[in-house]
Amino acid sequence: MIATKFGGILKSFGAVVKPYRLLSTYSQKDGVGTILLDNEKTRNSLSMEMMNSVLKNVVENQNHAELRCIVLAAKGHVFSAGHNLKELTAEHGADQHKQVFHKCSELIDAIRSAPIPIIAKVDGLAAAAGCQLVASCDMAICSDNSTFSTPGASFGIFCSTPGIAVVRAVPRMKAAYMLFTGLPISAAEALEAGLVSKVVSKDSLDEELDKICKAIASKSRSVIALGKKFFYEQMAMDVTTAYARGEQIMVDNLATVDGREGIKSFVEKRKPLWKHTD
Repeated sequence: MIATKFGGILKSFGAVVKPYRLLSTYSQKDGVGTILLDNEKTRNSLSMEMMNSVLKNVVENQNHAELRCIVLAAKGHVFSAGHNLKELTAEHGADQHKQVFHKCSELIDAIRSAPIPIIAKVDGLAAAAGCQLVASCDMAICSDNSTFSTPGASFGIFCSTPGIAVVRAVPRMKAAYMLFTGLPISAAEALEAGLVSKVVSKDSLDEELDKICKAIASKSRSVIALGKKFFYEQMAMDVTTAYARGEQIMVDNLATVDGREGIKSFVEKRKPLWKHTD
């Protein structure tokens, strides 16, 4: 309504008005949120507009009490081709370039710190920062015709930030192959390397995703949130520190409402009645 009225005002001054459209949309059903990248014209590039849109959808919806996970999907045959290179030309200057890469880091951080799992659904190409986005999700499910690449060096800009996520998801040798050659890897290679969680046929993608989301939804939201937070914290710790901290985390977990309910329901041989509260 506001956009329509604003457009009318501009038209009255003879301005050319382009219709307003969100670059990503959010929908929610049965505890599963879906963020859909919707800009096929730019191959769902991670422009500032797109990143702001996805970030907004993550931040504004992640604390909904009924939400159990978010699926990050894309319209068309390209999940995301990476940054919009038109925003990285020399004319935009270093300050603008810094803003672009910082916004991407901000989005990645929001995915990691969200209290619910975020799952990438890939059916096609994920390249450069698009590959970074997939590697930064908690899980990634892809069709068997999907491909993944970090081809930045071919365009004179090495995929340094995408490489941060990729080398933390796959072995060094595979990451180096992707970053230095720019050549794509197949869905099967991505699975073998650990870049994705599971590969299924294109026709089975929605069914497999539904199975995974239902499995997550059957758990306590608060227990999953506690577990996800420590999962990423312990990755930066040495093993001794991680175990010491992990012991206390499990003690704390057992003291929560749903921690107590989970053990009690197991002993009583019944389904747990989660409260989903801390």
